[in-house]
Amino acid sequence: MPMDGVMLGFVARELNEKLRDGRIDRVIQPERDEIHLLIRAQGENHRLLLSAAPSAPRVHLTRHAKTGPMEPPMLCMLLRKHLGGGRIAAVRRIAGDRILEIDITALSELGDVVLRTLVVEIMGRHSNIILRDENGRIIDAARHVGEDISRVRLVQPGLPYAYPPSQGKLDPESADAPALESALAAAGGKLAKAIGASVAGFSPQAAREAAARIGLDGDALISELDLGAAAQALYAYLQAMPGLSPCCVTLSEDGSPADVFPFPQQHLPCTARTDFPEGPSAALDAYFYERDRRDRMNQRASSLSHTLRTHIERCEKKIAIQEEALAGAEKMEEYRQRGELIQANLYRLQKGEPVARVENYYSDSCETVDIPMDVSLSPAQNAQRYFKLYQKARGARTLAAEQKRKAEEELLYLEQMLDDLRKCTDAQGLSELRAMLEASGHVRAAVSRVKPRKEAPSQPMKFLSGDGIEIEVGKNALQNERLTMGAKGDELWLHAQKMPGSHVLVHAQEVPERTLSEAAMLAAYYSKGVRSAQVPVDATLRRYIKKPGGTPAGFVIYTHQRTLYVTPDEAAVKAIRLLRE
Repeated sequence: MPMDGVMLGFVARELNEKLRDGRIDRVIQPERDEIHLLIRAQGENHRLLLSAAPSAPRVHLTRHAKTGPMEPPMLCMLLRKHLGGGRIAAVRRIAGDRILEIDITALSELGDVVLRTLVVEIMGRHSNIILRDENGRIIDAARHVGEDISRVRLVQPGLPYAYPPSQGKLDPESADAPALESALAAAGGKLAKAIGASVAGFSPQAAREAAARIGLDGDALISELDLGAAAQALYAYLQAMPGLSPCCVTLSEDGSPADVFPFPQQHLPCTARTDFPEGPSAALDAYFYERDRRDRMNQRASSLSHTLRTHIERCEKKIAIQEEALAGAEKMEEYRQRGELIQANLYRLQKGEPVARVENYYSDSCETVDIPMDVSLSPAQNAQRYFKLYQKARGARTLAAEQKRKAEEELLYLEQMLDDLRKCTDAQGLSELRAMLEASGHVRAAVSRVKPRKEAPSQPMKFLSGDGIEIEVGKNALQNERLTMGAKGDELWLHAQKMPGSHVLVHAQEVPERTLSEAAMLAAYYSKGVRSAQVPVDATLRRYIKKPGGTPAGFVIYTHQRTLYVTPDEAAVKAIRLLRE
């Protein structure tokens, strides 16, 4: 139940307790729909994450830092202007719904104390982050809503801020038992659905949990219940709910986060879970971090993937065209022979003959052959015409062969980049990949007035084998090059044979059979042959590897290899201990 009204209530109380009177030291906008506020409060530094991402809108404290773009977006600059140095006056949830407001006192340009309010509306794809002034007017928002999107509620700078239309539900913090009884009776139907329709901010899961907590079946019909007693029990639950704990994250069978709750859920079957007694932010941070990171990576990588696939298709078409040209150039020798046969028989041929019938002295049997002639040309001119066709075909063959070679090299490079993109796990690696594609001319370089800051190089994946030996796996061509060229001469190097894939390095002088098998599995899995059977994997020592001059990053040649055949298995790869992703 990520970020329904119940969870937001727990977050609002936590933020009001931890951040009240805190000073906003910095504002960062790492994503178009995400804001980070760095706050110093109660002797500690906090990072408050505000996200209006359609797939995961939320508000919570986070331990994970994100760097902003080289050139801060306009919204970020405006927030810095209005909120920088300001202090948190209050944090509250509005009427039990999924709207959080953060009041901030700051100094205006004239030095006067003014009130600014950050409003975070958590409403799926309609989520938004809005800054308004003390008069309730919108200063700016992460998403502008014009008349072309909504005629009911506009969100534009300068307009008065209006709350989303009310659904007529009860505020769980102020509703009394009689009001709850009336609302449940009006809703009718099943108890869980009636609670969700009556109490603001209650998702279907929260409503079913409420029914379980008051000792009733969520599928029970309102008409069959003692409604007075049920409403009284629900009122008692709503009053006690803020004190329930601990926040928890339920886990799926593979150990990954499955769901997050503000307190253990009685209406769900018992499953593995991790408790977070420190508060809802810790639970939400653990639940969302990995999921959000992968979603963002997939979103950023999708455009690069589309570009790479487009260039791959073009290369394949180029190769097909050059192969056709080479096939046409096979008539080159026939043109030369025809020219020479005509020239050898000039004394017998007359202008205007459509066909020259001559003996083919290139054949052992010297049979008679018919050579088409241009009747407008003399025999000597026809011979020269065939010699010109020969020269043209020979030049076309040389050019086509060269063009085909270049297209095949480009195709190999692009397929390597596409395989590297599949293995990309962080923004740093993605930036390196994009930089390589910009350098090769396959992606247009971004134009920026700000000089890019130099970032530390990304790191390859690191595994620990069953024998306790470290194995490193490159995720892109630059990592492959750094990993291989920086290795010791007696370390074992592995790579999938004749296909794009990762360079795998085993940091040991003597490699046990189990470690060798695991390293070969990693080389096969992190290659283009991931979905193939019996992938050939070459293994050799680093000293037998050379990099030819002028070749792209990650390209090497090697000798003294032995070949292992491995069928990639995801379960086997996950069984190898991962030290660094």
